[in-house]
Amino acid sequence: MPKPGELAVVIPVGPDDTAWCGLMPLLAGMPAATHVVLSMAAGDAQSTAMAAPSVQVIYGPAGRGRQQNAGAAATTQPWLWFLHADSRFDASALRAIERLADEPALAYFNLHFHDGGAAMRVNACGAWLRSHVLRLPFGDQGLLLPRVVFNQLGGFAEQLAGGEDHALVWAARRARVPLRPLRAQLSTSARKYNEQGWWQTTAKHLRLTWSQARQFSAAQR
Repeated sequence: MPKPGELAVVIPVGPDDTAWCGLMPLLAGMPAATHVVLSMAAGDAQSTAMAAPSVQVIYGPAGRGRQQNAGAAATTQPWLWFLHADSRFDASALRAIERLADEPALAYFNLHFHDGGAAMRVNACGAWLRSHVLRLPFGDQGLLLPRVVFNQLGGFAEQLAGGEDHALVWAARRARVPLRPLRAQLSTSARKYNEQGWWQTTAKHLRLTWSQARQFSAAQR
């Protein structure tokens, strides 16, 4: 398991996305030696005053894959935890990390939505089935893995306009890296579902998941 000082938390931040501010108080409760990196898009003019002095802020070309790779490269810790800006966690998630076996595996959390109402429970159940049964966890489930495995997989695919997390999971499957569910949940926002409509957004994500799975799995044949 990651020992104090062995974990780096990488948070990619899209242009003008301030959701990361809600993560700062939660990260303050982690061991002091944890290296936290906010990987911002170049040219993003938003203030980072909400970031604690111990948080490293870097800027680079926009794109979640590029920003996550840049954040990982800015650290030296042997474990990497990739968190989305709107992710939220509690003490149970930290305990799950502490219990994680020291093995070359890719770990992930169960997904929960902290807003959006009853309909989002359907999506949370779908994420559980997708990750536990189909073995396809996504980035909003807080991918956590040893740096040596991340490097072995080649990091996130920077040329993709989306689905870089999906591609990394398929790369792990090709390399026979075990996928390990953690017995804790990570909470995320249902903002897009609320803004764009539950059915439209759910259907869009299903189509994207199917098309990306066909694309990324083809490399296995």
